[in-house]
Amino acid sequence: MENQFTNESQTTQGNMPLSMNHGAHEVLDVHEVLSAAIAGLNQFILLRPHVQDQELLNILDRQYAFMLDEYNITAECFKTGQDPSHPTRSYKMQMGNDSKYGLTPSQPKKPMTSASELNDGIISGFLLSCHKMGATGKTTAALEATNPVVRRVLQDSVPNCIEMAYELSLYQNKHGYYQIPQLSPSDMQAMLNMYGQADKAKDMPN
Repeated sequence: MENQFTNESQTTQGNMPLSMNHGAHEVLDVHEVLSAAIAGLNQFILLRPHVQDQELLNILDRQYAFMLDEYNITAECFKTGQDPSHPTRSYKMQMGNDSKYGLTPSQPKKPMTSASELNDGIISGFLLSCHKMGATGKTTAALEATNPVVRRVLQDSVPNCIEMAYELSLYQNKHGYYQIPQLSPSDMQAMLNMYGQADKAKDMPN
């Protein structure tokens, strides 16, 4: 993703200015993407004072800075139809990929009845939801984008949503907020062996 500018922004359709090189579907979808990004950034600001764990605070701060920059370049290329001031960057999380598997007894999850119940588990869930919505919205918008620059920026930002969501899911798993069940060994093996390698169809060219 990084440092992958193209010459796509130099193309126009007829005499159409680059800033107007957008289809109606694209405009509406990117409007939703940018509105959701603003809502997510606002949520990060509102939740920050309530974070107790320093590890979660560090994640929140790093992700907020990255999301803000990504919002700016998306808005920039959407408005101009041209390459933004810098390419889409890649988010780098700062924790390992280890997950704890299995279920341990815990209290059933249910909605809060008071704002005083807000804790790091709930906050990390809010943050995770922002990235899930971002990944879905940006994918949908990229599939319908006609402006090649906007499509590329949206497309390249989807892995960042996934990476930030993964980081938060690992944090939740580490602290017991998110548990990962597994199948029995026999069921797991049966599922792994359910698919085989495909052979090329006889009538299809090499």
